Amino acid sequence: MLNLTGNIFPLNIGIVIVGTIILAVVGAFFGLLYRGIDRKLSAHMQGRVGPPIIQPFRDVQKLLMKENIIPDGAVSWLFTAAPFVCLIVSVVLLLYIPMFGQPAFLGSTGDAILILYLLIIPALALVAGGFASSSPYATVGAQREMVILMSYEFPLAMAIVALAWRIGHATGANPFMFSTIAEYPIWNLVGPMGIIGSLILLFTLLVVTPGEVSKVPFDIAEAETEIAGGVLVEYSGRNLCLFYLADIIKAFAMSALIVALFIPYNLSPIFGLSAAPAVVVDVVFFLIKVFAVMFVSIILVRTAMARFKISQASWIYIIAMTLIALVGLILIWVDLVV
Repeated sequence: MLNLTGNIFPLNIGIVIVGTIILAVVGAFFGLLYRGIDRKLSAHMQGRVGPPIIQPFRDVQKLLMKENIIPDGAVSWLFTAAPFVCLIVSVVLLLYIPMFGQPAFLGSTGDAILILYLLIIPALALVAGGFASSSPYATVGAQREMVILMSYEFPLAMAIVALAWRIGHATGANPFMFSTIAEYPIWNLVGPMGIIGSLILLFTLLVVTPGEVSKVPFDIAEAETEIAGGVLVEYSGRNLCLFYLADIIKAFAMSALIVALFIPYNLSPIFGLSAAPAVVVDVVFFLIKVFAVMFVSIILVRTAMARFKISQASWIYIIAMTLIALVGLILIWVDLVV
């Protein structure tokens, strides 16, 4: 493991840089691939043909070739910096979440609490870019993004803290560390009441996911039919491409987070595999789990529902999902004390 708290050897710095680049490329590739599958499946479920699966890759290529325009009146340095910050932090998420059946790349220096903080920054970068663009549509979109951000953070934090609290009673290790969560899966620690409570917490995170990644019915900050794209209305070219990639990577990271919290299992120990075959099997199984989470929390919901109003979305997260997460916590507590 890397020690980033003391003196860092050049070799370790090189490993971090190379590992970050590899994870960014791999995360972006599978994020784009899943986005293409998402659009294709959603189209078929709505009786349409839909774009080819490789369309997101073409979109990135096209955006990189487009002119990068900064509107008159914009705060140019903030307008330009926002998409870079959004993408960089989205990539950093991949470093602290277990990926492809392996421990997190920087797992020894971060835990689920750090992930909660990191998840906020891309949304704040989006808000900053919207306010910096000087567009009234973007300003409205930025305000909506702030409301949604403040709405879903509490049920998200409650679900993760409740899970860690229960795991903390079974081990002396840090219950927020993903290595601890993988060693003590919640399903192995609880009885019938705890299983129901854990399922409720899982449901909470599945509902939070479309709001976290700004997908229908919680894409209120963009709302093309109402505010012409909202926070992204003035972005084009490379800057828009960076936001596009950040959105895709964040969706992949959020799904991987749910997998790490609730499905931290690998198939290789079950089949007694080791070395290269074990890695291949665990990687494939991880990708299947991530896609299953994305299908349930994003694709099905986006296909079946229309966009909520900002008041409806805020009520769902602040009131309904917070109370549901609290019920899950109570059931886990009852399972512990009974």
